[in-house]
Amino acid sequence: MNSIRTRVGRVVDWLVREDMDVLAMQEIKCTEEQFPYDAFSEAGYDVVLHGLNQWNGVAFASRLPIEDVSVGFETAPGFGKPLEDGTLPKEARALGVTVSGTRLWSLYVPNGRELENAHYPYKLEWLANLATETKAWIAAHPDQPIALMGDFNIAPLDIDVWDISLFAGKTHVSQPERDAFAAFEAAGLVDALRTRGIEGYTYWDYQQLRFPRNEGMRIDFILGSKSFDDLVTAAKIHREERKGDAPSDHVPVTVDLAVDDQDDDDRPMFL
Repeated sequence: MNSIRTRVGRVVDWLVREDMDVLAMQEIKCTEEQFPYDAFSEAGYDVVLHGLNQWNGVAFASRLPIEDVSVGFETAPGFGKPLEDGTLPKEARALGVTVSGTRLWSLYVPNGRELENAHYPYKLEWLANLATETKAWIAAHPDQPIALMGDFNIAPLDIDVWDISLFAGKTHVSQPERDAFAAFEAAGLVDALRTRGIEGYTYWDYQQLRFPRNEGMRIDFILGSKSFDDLVTAAKIHREERKGDAPSDHVPVTVDLAVDDQDDDDRPMFL
């Protein structure tokens, strides 16, 4: 997303144009008081969000009822300067909701920065704890569709970057990060797009003409439980959204679900 206030027009226009029911947003970079609610409400969407400052931030926009909102997950580690009680502050990186009986999480996984940076072990711990909780969620609710969606800041396969030789010794492709991603698959989640043969990048840096040269990365995913994946009827990476006026450096990743809802005859689509 890279700032919802900067790109609210593009986002709402895309929601309406693509007839989307639910949108998971990451890196909204604003607090609740700063979020541009009016543009969404005028288009028929309710919004819930978790934003603390000008960094990070996650949100959902939905034209279907939103239930069971969870701000963060219980074991999420903190990062930064210790608080007065000695604990580390938790960042705005995870938000869970239930829509039409489906449990959804909007996730903005820590970047990691560099392998020697303190943000790297924080990233690995954050992912490990989330994977543990995900496994427990699936075990407790085996029949409920569950999906983790958003920016994972990991390229799990070599083909997920334009030139793997340029990433030696860097984050996003290190083996510990890839192992952390694989832990979600071991917990019972599958990549809703890859399993359907859909390949392509989801992120292109603004620098050095990365997009015109197609020097991108695949770091945005929809990972769903078996009960979620069974509902998927279509999936897409919206590459064209990287073009135009003031685009985000990420593009939407969507799936179409065969979910019956008394308030909507269409199949909800999730990002």
